[in-house]
Amino acid sequence: MKFSKKQSDILNEIIISRRDIRGNNFTNKKIKRKKLNQILQAGLNAPSVGFSQPWKFIVIEDEAIKNRVYDNFKEEYKSSKKHFKNIPIYETLKLEGIKEAPVNIAVYYKKSKKKILGQTSQKLMGRYSVVCAIQNMWLMARSLNIGIGWVSILKPKKINKILAISKEYELVGYLCVGYPKEFFDTPELETLQWDKKQKFDSVVFWV
Repeated sequence: MKFSKKQSDILNEIIISRRDIRGNNFTNKKIKRKKLNQILQAGLNAPSVGFSQPWKFIVIEDEAIKNRVYDNFKEEYKSSKKHFKNIPIYETLKLEGIKEAPVNIAVYYKKSKKKILGQTSQKLMGRYSVVCAIQNMWLMARSLNIGIGWVSILKPKKINKILAISKEYELVGYLCVGYPKEFFDTPELETLQWDKKQKFDSVVFWV
């Protein structure tokens, strides 16, 4: 199958327009199951080293569970502030949308008990495969005008306990999924001058 320039341009626009969505930007509009399944299927179609497919997706809509996850976020956020005490803007940032997003998805990695093709030298390739799944989901969501926010200020072991997940599974990503009020033209942290966007020539080298 070959794709047209128009299709590749659309993909490029989707990639450029992807944003991390926070709680102050989610609406309460529900996501239809068909669209949610499209997002999850995009994750299943991600590349995985050695065709290992080491992922598991927990879809969370229960408000009580979301509240428990949010409580863990608050605890971890309080601890995180000491690392950014010289950056006043940190305390003004809205860094999650756990309760505001209609759907949360916990994305897990499960280490195989057998040797995996392509993973004997680089032990983290299975986890990287799960990250590829998350990226696929993010781009599919954006193409459906649905936003995703990745929450990393969480304690994985506590999230496992909340979700009743055994220790053989490792939390890779906790995603907040929903329709946003808007997709910003520029990433929020770039607008707030948290850091500067890297230039092509500063990170791409030819040898």
